Amino acid sequence: MDKKLKCLYDILKKMGSVLVAYSGGVDSTFLIKVASMALPRDKVLAVTARSQTYPLREYKEAVRLAKTMKVSHLTIHTDELGIKGFRNNPVNRCYFCKGELFKTLNGIAQQQGIRYVADGANKDDLKDFRPGSLAAREYGVRSPLKEAGLGKDDIRKLSRKLALATWDKPSFACLASRFPYHNRITEDKLTAIEEAEEFIRGLGFSQIRIRHHGQIARIEVMPGEIKKLIRDEEIRKKILKKFKRLGFTYVTVDLEGYRTGSMNEPINYQGSR
Repeated sequence: MDKKLKCLYDILKKMGSVLVAYSGGVDSTFLIKVASMALPRDKVLAVTARSQTYPLREYKEAVRLAKTMKVSHLTIHTDELGIKGFRNNPVNRCYFCKGELFKTLNGIAQQQGIRYVADGANKDDLKDFRPGSLAAREYGVRSPLKEAGLGKDDIRKLSRKLALATWDKPSFACLASRFPYHNRITEDKLTAIEEAEEFIRGLGFSQIRIRHHGQIARIEVMPGEIKKLIRDEEIRKKILKKFKRLGFTYVTVDLEGYRTGSMNEPINYQGSR
């Protein structure tokens, strides 16, 4: 573990200066922290993109963490829904989103005299369908965590060692990932998803995904919390009332529970046949 941390430290030190695409999640927070250890303060810049697909709660947390780590932090505003084809939610949706983001970040890096743009992709991302990684390669974006051979478990353990509050933070993906591919994404739908997830979180659940299937809301929580979700009558009634107000006709619970990339399962299944 220490060897991997040393490897990441050396990679960042050799980079000389770095702009990190910073969401406030486990990976990008860890990357920013180590970068601030390896490089002078004026050689590290965290940039967070605010948009319709990025919840306000996540943004506020990113701002707070950046202040705690005492790193330079810049907020920009992006409009994914304005990107041609994004609203139609194609299978390679993330490619268009990341391409627009990395193009903007490269411009900022050039203006600031920063040598590299980096993202928080790690070794485990190679196991899932990640069209955004193609955009990273096309725009010359580095992935130091991946280069150092660090997976999610490594990052969490090292984050804890570095006393980062994010070491046990639940994984998060942009709100656009809550829709089946080719189902049109709108601002109203994104708002409904954000509000629904905040509501479930407020009921004491640790990890939540609300998958938007038109009139149907499919709730994913950790397998160990499914029993609480469906057996607590008071919670069940609160959820039904709230979700129907948000426009859902039917509310279902995914018995398999939360898992990363569940919307990619139809793709993976078809590819395995």
